Formats: sequence, C-alpha cells, structure tokens
Amino acid sequence: MRHYRRMFNAVVLAACICSAALVDNANAQSAGSITLSTGWLHIAPQGGDATPLTVESIGGVAVNQQIAGSGAHASSTDTVGITTEYYVTDNIGVAMLLGLPLTVNLIGDGTLQKYGKLGTTRPMPPAIELRYHLFSAESKFRPFVGLGVNYTWFTQVQATNSQFITDSFGPGGSAHATLSSSWNPVFEVGANYAIAKHWSVGASVNYMPVKTNLTLNGQTATGTQIVSSSTLRLNPISVFLNVAYTF
Repeated sequence: MRHYRRMFNAVVLAACICSAALVDNANAQSAGSITLSTGWLHIAPQGGDATPLTVESIGGVAVNQQIAGSGAHASSTDTVGITTEYYVTDNIGVAMLLGLPLTVNLIGDGTLQKYGKLGTTRPMPPAIELRYHLFSAESKFRPFVGLGVNYTWFTQVQATNSQFITDSFGPGGSAHATLSSSWNPVFEVGANYAIAKHWSVGASVNYMPVKTNLTLNGQTATGTQIVSSSTLRLNPISVFLNVAYTF
C-alpha cells in the first residue's frame, strides 16, 4: 500500500503543478465528443484476508471443517487498458473501462504458503462509469472524479500446483476450481492534460471492492468427491497511464 500511496501522491503533485499552467486550448473534450484512451494498466489486489479453506463435504457427506491457518491472495498484474468516454456535457461524461485479458496467480498464505502458486485465472472486469470533469472544456488540465459499477467474472480458473493437489486429494487425485462472479462499485480519480487539440495524456487511480467465492472440487484416485470453499477479498487498486485521442 505504501508504494501506491507514493504513486498517488506523485499524480496529485503533478496535477497541482500542471494546474498552474491552465490556458485556453480549444480542447476537443466538450459536449458530444468521444475520447478513446489506451495505455499501461497495473492492477494490484489489496486483499489477503481470504477465509480459511473449508472442507464442505466428502463423498457427498457434509463435513464443514476448516483447515486452520490456510489462506491465499491474488498477485498483481499488468495489461493494456482501454477506455472510451462520451461527453454528455462539457463536464459530464459516461466512460467504459476495459482491459486486454490478463492472468492472475493465486498464491498460498499461512499453512499453504509452502506451495507458492496454487493456481491461475483470467478475470474479466469491465466497468461503466459516470465522470465529472473540473474546469472548462477549453482548459488544458482537467481533473475528474468517477463513480460507476463493475461486473467481474473469472475464466480459465485452474489449480496448477501438483503437490498441493496430491497432498489434498492423495496420489492420482485431481482438482477443478471455480470463482463466483459479482457486481461491484467503482471509485476513480484522475486527470487529463491536453498536448494538442485532439491529443492528451492522462493518469487515473480506481478502486473496486471485489469479493469472490472459491469452490475447489477435488477427486481422489478412487473417485471420492471432496468439495472445499473459501472467500477471497481482492479489492484491487488500478493505476492507468494513458494517451488519448478525442474525436
């Protein structure tokens, strides 16, 4: 968190410096225009408070037994971000936030730390957002705040650690994992700086309180089904540095 606070403070400082240089620019970011942005998107989950893995059932018989001290967290990752925004008025825009497919690793904590990476998934977290841009459409520097909604679902959820699978379900055992989807709020702050009538550079930070339920379906070599579960709080902070063109 300390690293991201420093990044956020740097963005705020740059915003303050740029605001002193506000001049008319005949900026294209006005009512009826559309902006397309692309750049580096860094996603850093802030969770780590996953509930202990709980064995729900063995062979169809309810067990509900926690594995004390077990836990997991999701790794940070980078991808190419894409945002498109339609300006309803000079100050209000509707934005769609996307990113190219990314891979997140699930890392063991506590008693599961010895396994390292337990598995992988490819989350899909598009969001739609209402933004309010400060200053006039002619200003070079325009901070904004955004509030929106996100729907996150997970594809290609895989348990990849063979030692973890063997220790959990015995030699010859197998495992298949799923992660639940969810609707989540999105909170964002950012700023754009015009370098020409149609071109600008921007930076933003957003936060989504994402929670997902992990279900681990295991099977022993003899065919006995073992179902376990855990709840993970991902709560990612995303940093987006971009170049934008306004039509």
